[in-house]
Amino acid sequence: MKVQTLWPAAIVAIAAVLVLVVTPRGVRTLTQARLDTERVAAQGRLSRSNALEEMNQATRDVASVVEPSVLSLSSEGAGGKRGIPVRNTGSAWVYDIYGHIVTNGHVVDGADRIDVQLHTGQIVAAQLVGIDLKTDIAVLRIEADDLTPAQRSIDIPTQGDMVFAFGSPFDFRFSMSAGIVSGIGRSAGLSDVDYENFIQVDAAINPGNSGGPLTDIYGRVIGMNTAIATGRGSTLGQGQFGGIGLAIPMDIIEFVVGQLIETGEVEKGFSGVAVQPTSSIIAPQMRNPLFRCIFEHFNAEGAVVTRVSPASPAERAGLRVGDVIVSIDGVKTTDAEKVPALIGTRRPGQTVIFLVWRPLPDAGRGEELTIRVELTKRDPQIEAADIADILRNYGFAKLVTSTNDSCAALSVPYRRGVIVQEITPTSKLDGVVPAGSIIVAVGGQTVGNTEDFYIRLARGATSRRVGGRASAVLTIALPTGTISDFDIPLR
Repeated sequence: MKVQTLWPAAIVAIAAVLVLVVTPRGVRTLTQARLDTERVAAQGRLSRSNALEEMNQATRDVASVVEPSVLSLSSEGAGGKRGIPVRNTGSAWVYDIYGHIVTNGHVVDGADRIDVQLHTGQIVAAQLVGIDLKTDIAVLRIEADDLTPAQRSIDIPTQGDMVFAFGSPFDFRFSMSAGIVSGIGRSAGLSDVDYENFIQVDAAINPGNSGGPLTDIYGRVIGMNTAIATGRGSTLGQGQFGGIGLAIPMDIIEFVVGQLIETGEVEKGFSGVAVQPTSSIIAPQMRNPLFRCIFEHFNAEGAVVTRVSPASPAERAGLRVGDVIVSIDGVKTTDAEKVPALIGTRRPGQTVIFLVWRPLPDAGRGEELTIRVELTKRDPQIEAADIADILRNYGFAKLVTSTNDSCAALSVPYRRGVIVQEITPTSKLDGVVPAGSIIVAVGGQTVGNTEDFYIRLARGATSRRVGGRASAVLTIALPTGTISDFDIPLR
């Protein structure tokens, strides 16, 4: 019994001696043998079923599906210092078999010449069909054989979905990057875009990617790369990638592109409300019982109505100052910028459903209401009322978008721009700019419709000061065919 009792201890002692004898060479040999065994087993598993290779092949398949629809774009136009032409590069994608291609407005805005390179290497000239400045979407047209339109999907992506960004970053043409959807419904406070409802991604988006497609795992375009978020108030395409890229969602693209192809301009819905974030209620507003009630009893995100235009769709539907818009058509209005984006990307005549929280100061609470609003057409002159009044006083009695019909009515050939239908008698323009004249540019920037025209004037980017007063240079094509510049005061 004593021998049996001592055996375990003896074995441990012998093992300890052996370890001391074989260390460190023996330990290394044993470790290497274990690693070799693991390596062989891993190689076997990889050769039998490799999930990473399946991912690789799926990514290559996405590239094969999308690449024939991706275009590299370069544009050139006046506007540089001392008249030196400015050259921009960007990306685009094929929209349909008729040669319509889509890109960002800021890539081609003001361009005199636009060249497009197909994935085959062929280079063709492109003609501008139309630009929507508020959404930064442009449609061009090219003449080329065997175009491959991109597959499209208006399905709303979900946070975490894999996405792929295509384009020509820093002129590295036909590049592809991968990432995930970081968020949806984003606004970035960009100074060049009025309607912000972006898809946020972490796929690398750099200057030159603008206008390229953002796709899902099936190779379907779900958005268009448009900006790099570098801070509030920044401009489009500014800076280098810092982990946050923004893309215009496909539902907005479809809304805009179809109208630009059909008519050259985009009819947008108008509700007649002005809003601010609930989080930005300031001290003077707290004297209003409605705003105090919101501050004390509303504990969610939304946009508070600060003004309802008289006789507007919102007023007719029953919206009031102080109502907090919680959602529109089921989409949460997490910030004030979402309200104009959601309304402005719906057609006139469409009915939208507002979910609002109405403050009840006397009861010390609020109530939820569902209000249906039938939108009307947004008039660009309403947003630029002061400038519109100045132009009318100067002699531009009536301005409309130039179309084949509006030009035919005044017996002038069609030209893209804004046609002068009426001039005020005895005004400064009477006898100088006759009816039938067409405004084709503001400060050297082309205009395609009345919205373009008023946006360029209202933004002030093309205004200048002459003799201490603000003014803008309008390039006008007269009915005689003469094209002249006119310095128009804006104050």
